[in-house]
Amino acid sequence: MARAAVPGRLGWKVATVAQARWETPSARTLVLDIPDWPGHLPGQHVDVRLTAPDGYSAQRSYSIASSWREDGKVELTVQRVEDGEVSSYLDDVLATGQQIEVRGPVGGWFVWRAAPPPVLLVAGGSGVVPLMAMIRARGDVRGKQPFRLIYSVRTPQDVLYADELQRRVRDDPGLDVHFVYTRKAPDGWPEAPGRIGVPTLNTHGWPPDFAPDVFVCGPTPFVEAAANILVALGHDAGKIRTERFGGTS
Repeated sequence: MARAAVPGRLGWKVATVAQARWETPSARTLVLDIPDWPGHLPGQHVDVRLTAPDGYSAQRSYSIASSWREDGKVELTVQRVEDGEVSSYLDDVLATGQQIEVRGPVGGWFVWRAAPPPVLLVAGGSGVVPLMAMIRARGDVRGKQPFRLIYSVRTPQDVLYADELQRRVRDDPGLDVHFVYTRKAPDGWPEAPGRIGVPTLNTHGWPPDFAPDVFVCGPTPFVEAAANILVALGHDAGKIRTERFGGTS
């Protein structure tokens, strides 16, 4: 997921692509080897800077997909944006063994810290990336906090981490995942394609009385709509954390 870059005091580091894999035909995960990586919290992101031989530089920010790790390995899942100069390079050009500059980790508000309350994750498209880091972190520590992910995506072919999510629902007790397909649903799917609305969040989210920690991430209109519905359903606005992105590429 790309967002506008966030300036900070952290220094730039050279990251080497250790592995790369396709999540969907238009989204690729890069496993970066970053020397002296301090570790990160699930939900944080990094700035990525590309510099051409002529000195031209482009910078974007990408959510970290991997759990809290201190082994110097950081995973970024990059969704290709049409005509996007950075996302297209990261997905289609950058090869294993090549290097890019990164800065981070950045952010301290949209993070999960293994707190006791149940957690509701609401994702729109590639907004699932930082939420997947939270799911992975919970699995790593065998957390007992009940997690529910409501994941809105265009078609089944656009689902990021499809196999892993299926495996984690099976193997990580207390994790539930519900998909909302906006354009095309799988054959036999019980719901017609459509956007997230009151019935979805009311049925597949947590009741407000449970006082869940809520994380909503996706395009700005999606995030605003979901957050407004949750508040209307009675959720504490102070417990709803949002992360949004627009057309950065």
